[in-house]
Amino acid sequence: MDSVTTELKLSGALTMRSVAAEYAKDEYVKKLSAGDLVIDFSAVTEADSAALALVLDWLRRAKASGTKIELRALPEALVVLADVYGVTGLLPVALPDAR
Repeated sequence: MDSVTTELKLSGALTMRSVAAEYAKDEYVKKLSAGDLVIDFSAVTEADSAALALVLDWLRRAKASGTKIELRALPEALVVLADVYGVTGLLPVALPDAR
């Protein structure tokens, strides 16, 4: 049985104010258990440490269920925070084509 890859496109602010109310819903957790997941951040306008905590939680859940996550178009603020906290190596980021 082949694994299904689902794309999740996030948009708007991904901050302490919005993470708990919007992005911690069951629908996102269900997508994690449905198969491999590509999370696209290209439409995210703002991100803080709550966004990083959410991503790390999603990665933990995916690992526990045996699925893979790929992160695309991470906001610069999220990349900087991951570097500051020393967790950059944990993020499965799709690198832009160098051509």
